[in-house]
Amino acid sequence: MDMDFKQLAVAIQAIAEEKNLPEETVKEVVEQALAAAYRRDYGDREQEVRVSMNMHSGEVDAYISKEVVDEVENDDFEISLADAKKLQKDAAIGDKVEIHEKATTFGRVAAQTAKQVILQRLREAEREIVLAEYEDKIGTVVNAMVSRVEGMIVRLELGKAQGIMPKSEQIQGERYYPSQRLKVYLKDVERGPRGPQLVVSRGNKEFMEWLFRAEVPELDAGAVEIKNIAREAGIRSKIAVASSVQGVDPVGTFVGGHGTRVNAVVGEVGEQEKIDIIVWAEDTSQYIMNALSPTKVNRVVLDETNRRAKVFVPEDQLSIAIGRGGQNVRLASKLVGYELDIEAEKDKATQTEGEIQVTELPKQPKLKKKEQLESSLLEAIEEHGE
Repeated sequence: MDMDFKQLAVAIQAIAEEKNLPEETVKEVVEQALAAAYRRDYGDREQEVRVSMNMHSGEVDAYISKEVVDEVENDDFEISLADAKKLQKDAAIGDKVEIHEKATTFGRVAAQTAKQVILQRLREAEREIVLAEYEDKIGTVVNAMVSRVEGMIVRLELGKAQGIMPKSEQIQGERYYPSQRLKVYLKDVERGPRGPQLVVSRGNKEFMEWLFRAEVPELDAGAVEIKNIAREAGIRSKIAVASSVQGVDPVGTFVGGHGTRVNAVVGEVGEQEKIDIIVWAEDTSQYIMNALSPTKVNRVVLDETNRRAKVFVPEDQLSIAIGRGGQNVRLASKLVGYELDIEAEKDKATQTEGEIQVTELPKQPKLKKKEQLESSLLEAIEEHGE
């Protein structure tokens, strides 16, 4: 199986157009593969060989680099000073000179090796170019399609690029299946042993923010802003919002008329995820009270040095403040940036410091025995008869 260089030159141009790759990139890949094939058929694998291919004629020229020495011990790597001067008049001992050779054909094994190298390098080049385009899209939401699910990793197609969504970036409880279309947040480009790949997310707070940006035009206009988001994907999110325009209700703006805006976001992340939209406050105590919504808070005692806060709530509000599995207080803590300790306190109307008020019920009259009832009845009849 000899290699047809003219056919190869035509193939390079076709591949460059088909893969949307620069022709020079494809040519460079092919020349590297041909250099490896030349070393296999005509020289030593350790030789320094450069190959140049004429894209019009298909001619291949090989250039073997050799060191100029006084006495040649290995023809593959060394050349005498006399022979070197025939190629380069000013050659001196220790210099490197290139010897030009015409490559007319390669053997079957070398040709197969070249083909494998070309295909591999072209895939790498294509991936690098595609990923370079996507590097500009990091931090945005893009459309993707699930290609396959491998254990806890979801593999997706993003146009010409491939992406992965690890378990940590998925929405808890959300099911994925091949050909499913999704919106995903392009988080990063990782370069690993298998080559570069896109890392996407549906479970991070940035994805939630982008969904709201699509629904709330006032965000881009600057009338309202998102101060912070604390999220446990698929379970609950707390979003602190504020208004920079007097008279604009930030919560109402994000909720939308009849809840249309927040419902659109819920429709994307799943109805199982509860979204709390609260008003951001410059006063930390008030901000903590808002963050613990819908809990009624009596008072907050701040320890600003250690960024901790004791939050006192009515006894009947303790479970609401903490939330299922500590979820409400945990998200509120992430949102405000303070470690929150929830404590219950009794209503001051029924408790004074150090004592508990007990309210006695009015005493009920004791029931009379049967004989007493009959005696009273006879007395009443006699009195009435008189």
